[in-house]
Amino acid sequence: MKRLISCIFIFLIISPLTSHAADRPYYIGPGDVLEISVWKDAELSRTVVVPPDGAVSFPLIDSVKATNLTVTALKKIIKKKLAEYVPDPTVTVMLMEINSLRAYVIGKVNNPGEFQINLDSSVMQILAKAGGLTPFASKSNIMILRQRKGGIEKIPFDYGQVEKGKHLEQNVILKLGDVVVVP
Repeated sequence: MKRLISCIFIFLIISPLTSHAADRPYYIGPGDVLEISVWKDAELSRTVVVPPDGAVSFPLIDSVKATNLTVTALKKIIKKKLAEYVPDPTVTVMLMEINSLRAYVIGKVNNPGEFQINLDSSVMQILAKAGGLTPFASKSNIMILRQRKGGIEKIPFDYGQVEKGKHLEQNVILKLGDVVVVP
């Protein structure tokens, strides 16, 4: 019976996470590595790192703003711009490395800092990456700070409750730039 309850608990924690990433598109960000190629034209093939300003350079078309675009959207833009110089170009854009998804943990954890996340990373996962809470941490007063257009959103998180398998909805999926504050 204990094993069944453990399996159900693990399923409840994991299943909401795995279903969401496939539903959300990934938007290119600074630091991501892209491979851009044009079929049958080696001169028009490049591996590029998206710089902080988000504009990637590409032959014939100067630079293209890549940040906040999906790979498909960037491919369409490059193809359209190249069509002025190359008849009916077959463009491929591949995301080789995701380096722009970062979140931060500060406060009373064993290893505070900046952490790479993915589209499925939750609060509990980043706290584990940070080495867990120190004995002096306030488990029930953790806050996730999320940048919004209208300012900063504060999302409360009670580590103790989630650790016991209660109020699992608090174990939110992190977004780019989130800061987890452990008082």
